[in-house]
Amino acid sequence: MTSLEPYALRVEHLRSPLGLDEPRPRFAWRLRSTRGGARQSAYRLVVSAGQQTWDSGKVASAEQLEIAYAGTDLQPYTRYTWTLQVWDENDQPSEPSDSWFETGRLGRPWVARWIGRDSRDRSAFLAPVDDDLTWNSRPLAPPALLRTTFTPRRDVVSARLHITARGLYEARVNGRTVGDSTLNPGWTDYRRRIHYQTYDVTEAVRAEENVLAVALADGWWSGFVGYDPRNAGRLYGDAPALLAELHLVAADGATEVIRTDDSWRESAGEWLYADLLMGEGVDARRRPAGWDSPGFDDASWRRARVLGDDTATVTGSVTPPVRPVAELTPVSIEPEPGSDAWLVDFGQNLVGHVRLRLHRPVAGQLIELTHGETVDADGRLYTDNLRRAEARDLYYPRGEETETFEPRFTFHGFRYLRIAGLAGPPAAADVTAIVVSSDLEETGSFDCDNPDVLQIVANTRWSQRGNFLSVPTDCPQRDERLGWLADAQVFLPTSARLCDVSAFFANWMTDVIGGQSSDGAFGDIAPAGPWMGEGAPAWGDAGVIIPMALFDLYGDRRQLQRSFGAMAGWVEHIRRANPDLIWRKRVGSNYGDWLHVGPETDRAVLATAYFANSASLVARAAAVLGRDAEVQEYTELAQQIRVAFNAEFVDGTVITSDTQTCYLLALDYDLLPAEAVPAAVDRLVELVREAGNRLTIGFVGVSKICRVLSEHGHDDLAHALLVQEAYPSWLFPIRHGATTVWERWDGWTPEGGFQSVTMNSFNHYSLGAVVDWIYSCLGGIDQAPGSTAYRELLIRPRPGAGVSRASAALETPLGRVATRWEISGERFELDVEVPPGARALLSLPAADLDSVTGVSGAPELAADGSVQVRVGSGRHRVSAAYRPAAALVGSLDRRK
Repeated sequence: MTSLEPYALRVEHLRSPLGLDEPRPRFAWRLRSTRGGARQSAYRLVVSAGQQTWDSGKVASAEQLEIAYAGTDLQPYTRYTWTLQVWDENDQPSEPSDSWFETGRLGRPWVARWIGRDSRDRSAFLAPVDDDLTWNSRPLAPPALLRTTFTPRRDVVSARLHITARGLYEARVNGRTVGDSTLNPGWTDYRRRIHYQTYDVTEAVRAEENVLAVALADGWWSGFVGYDPRNAGRLYGDAPALLAELHLVAADGATEVIRTDDSWRESAGEWLYADLLMGEGVDARRRPAGWDSPGFDDASWRRARVLGDDTATVTGSVTPPVRPVAELTPVSIEPEPGSDAWLVDFGQNLVGHVRLRLHRPVAGQLIELTHGETVDADGRLYTDNLRRAEARDLYYPRGEETETFEPRFTFHGFRYLRIAGLAGPPAAADVTAIVVSSDLEETGSFDCDNPDVLQIVANTRWSQRGNFLSVPTDCPQRDERLGWLADAQVFLPTSARLCDVSAFFANWMTDVIGGQSSDGAFGDIAPAGPWMGEGAPAWGDAGVIIPMALFDLYGDRRQLQRSFGAMAGWVEHIRRANPDLIWRKRVGSNYGDWLHVGPETDRAVLATAYFANSASLVARAAAVLGRDAEVQEYTELAQQIRVAFNAEFVDGTVITSDTQTCYLLALDYDLLPAEAVPAAVDRLVELVREAGNRLTIGFVGVSKICRVLSEHGHDDLAHALLVQEAYPSWLFPIRHGATTVWERWDGWTPEGGFQSVTMNSFNHYSLGAVVDWIYSCLGGIDQAPGSTAYRELLIRPRPGAGVSRASAALETPLGRVATRWEISGERFELDVEVPPGARALLSLPAADLDSVTGVSGAPELAADGSVQVRVGSGRHRVSAAYRPAAALVGSLDRRK
C-alpha cells in the first residue's frame, strides 16, 4: 500500500451533506503523505445506494477537484455512500476512504402547505405594546408557536424532517430541539429562492404519540432589515410562514408524510417580540409548559391558517449553517457609572447573543440586556452608532429557583453588555456570550514574534467570524447588516486564508447574479433590497471578480461556468453606456475609494480601471471555459480600455488625481505600458513616504497597497506601513483597544472622539484585507502566477515589520501547505511542507547561491537578486546566508 492518504472528502464543497438537491454533485478530496515526492496518478470512485451503483473505474488522473457524478439519475431522499481509492506515482493503491451524502427532494413536489398565524387578526397575538416595543410606530411582533401530533402507522426505521420558513424557525420533536444550527433557513433573496434544511430525527420519533412543534419568527422575511425606514420591516412579506414535511420510513420502505396544513394548531407563547435588529423580549410567565411535547392540551389554540402552496422557489441548502461557534466569559463586571445597571466586558467585540442564568429572580421583575461595542468617555455603554437598531433583549422571570434566558431569534454585535434590573452583580459564570457565525472550516493559521502583527490577524479573523453570518455582511451591530459587494470582493482573498469559503461564496453568488438587472447591471448589495439601484464601480464588479477568484482559489469551474453570462453582461452594460470606454455614465452611487483619507482618487479613473479589469477577467474566464470567440473579443476590449485609460488619465508620469489608489489600480490591473511602470512605482513610493509612511487609501486601495509594493520590490515599505502606529494605519485602532477591524480609519481619535454616528462600525472586515499579504509575505505562502487551487506554490517569505520568526499553514484544496522560518544569526532557516500533487518555487531572502543547503535542486539567482529553488511535494528544510529585502531591492536596482 502507498503512504498516500485521502482526507477531507467533500461533496459540493461540503462534508457529508444531508438534503442535497444537486443532480450531478462534484466530489473532491485532499491528500497527505509521509513520503516526499508522493503524488496521485489515478483515482476510483464508487457511489452506491441499494441496487444503484456508479463505478468510475480506475481513472488515470492527478485531479482531486470537481470530479462530477456520472452515473444514472440520483434518487430523492436517498443516502449514498461513496468510496474513494487513489494510486500514487508508483501505481500503489491507498486504503479505501468512505464518506456519504444524502439527496434531498431533487425537484419532487411538496405536499406540505405554507402555514402561519392568521394575519387578518394580527393584533390578537401582539403582547401589550408600549413605546419601548415599537419602531417607526410599527409594533414588534412575537414569534408564533405551531404544533401537530401524530402516531406512526408502522415502526419507523428512518425519519427525515424537510423544513423551511419565510422567516426563522426552530423545530422540536417531542421536546427535543432539532439540529444544532440557528437562524434557519438563513438569508437568501426570498423572491427567487428559499433554502430548506433536512434533519435526521429518527432517534426522536416514538412508536406512540409524537409532537412536531415549531417556533416561527419574522427574521429577514418580515422583520427589520437594512437602514431604510420605508421598508417598515416588510422587505419580503408581512408575516412569517412555515413549510415542513416529516418523512417516516418503515422497514419495508413504505413512507408516511406528516406535513404542514390546516390541521396544525398555533398560538402565542412567551415572546413579546423577536427581531434581528431590535432584539428579543420574553415573558417567561406566559410560557405554555410542555407545548412541544406529547400530552399538552392545545384545544384553546387556534387552527393555523394556510398561506399558500407556492413552493417553486424552495431548494435544498448548499451553504454551511449558522451555528454557535464559541463561548466567552466576562473579563470584568462593574457598576455602570450613573446608573443602577451592571456593565459586563467580554474583552472581545463579537457577534451573537448572551445566555444569562438567574438565581431566585423576582417573578415579573424586568431584566434588560443592552448591547454595545464600546463605552463612552464616562465609562457608560455607547450605543449611538447603532442608529435605529435597539440591540435590546428583555426578560420577565417566572420566579423559579434557577432560570436561564437565551434569545434564539436575534443577534447583536457587541463587546459590552449592560444588565439592568438585577439586585446585585451577576456572577461571571452566569453571563456567557454565545458567538454565532456561519460554521466555516478554519483552514489557515499564522504565528510570528511580533504581537502587533498577530493582533491585526486576530482582529480580522474576529471580524470575518462576526460578519460571515449567512451572507457576507458589512457590519453586525447597526441597522444595516447588508451584503455589500465591494466589501466582499476586496476581502475574499483574505477570507480564504482564514477559512474554507468555497460553499459560502458560491451560495452568495447565486443572489448576486439573481439581483442582476435585465440590462446586465449587478447591484451594490446581495441579497438585493428594493432601495438599491445599479452597482457602482468596484461594487458591481464583484459579480465578475468573485467567480474568477473562486476558480483561482478552489478550482470551482462550475461556478465560473454558471456565472459567465452574468459576468459578460456586466461588462456589456458598462460598454453600452460608455462607447468611448471611459466609465463615466451608469455608475450607480459611485462611491469611489470609499472612506479614503487625504486626497480623493478621481472617480472616473477608478471606474475605468475596474472596467478594464472586469473585461480582462471575462477574457480569462472564457479561456478557462474554452469559449474562444469571447476570449478574443474581451481581450481586445480590455486592451482598448487600457489605451483609452492612458490617453485620458496619464500625463507623462502622473495619473489624474495623483493618489496612492490611482497608482495601485494602474499597477495592479496592468494598465500602463511596460516602460511607464517604473515611474508609476516610484511615484507610489514617493506618495507613501510623503504621507509619513501612512495610508491615504480607502476600501478599494486597502487590499492592494502592500501586495503591489511587494510585487515591485518594496517589501520594506510595505512592512513599514504594516507596523505604522500613527493614524491612519492598521495599528492605530489596536493602540486604542480595537479587537476587531474598524469600518473607518478614524472610528475614534483622541482629538475628535467618536466619528459620526450616521456610519461608524467597530466591526467591519474590509480594512483587514491586508491579512492576505501577511500570509503571502510574512507567512510566505502564495500561488505562482497562473496557478489554480494552489497546484503551483510560490513560497516567498520576506522578513520585516519587526518579525524575525514566523510560521503559517493553509489547508488548500489539494492538502496542507505549511511554512516555518527564522533568522538565526546570519542565516535564514526555512521549513516547508508541500502537499502531494503540488510543486513549489522557494524564493529565499538570500543572494549567495553557494550558501544554500538542504535541497537537492540547483539554486538559481532570480531577477530581484534572491535565490530560488524548485521542490516537489514533501517536507523540506532549507538554509542560506540571509540578505534583507532592502538589500535585494538595491541589487535589483543596480542591474536596471
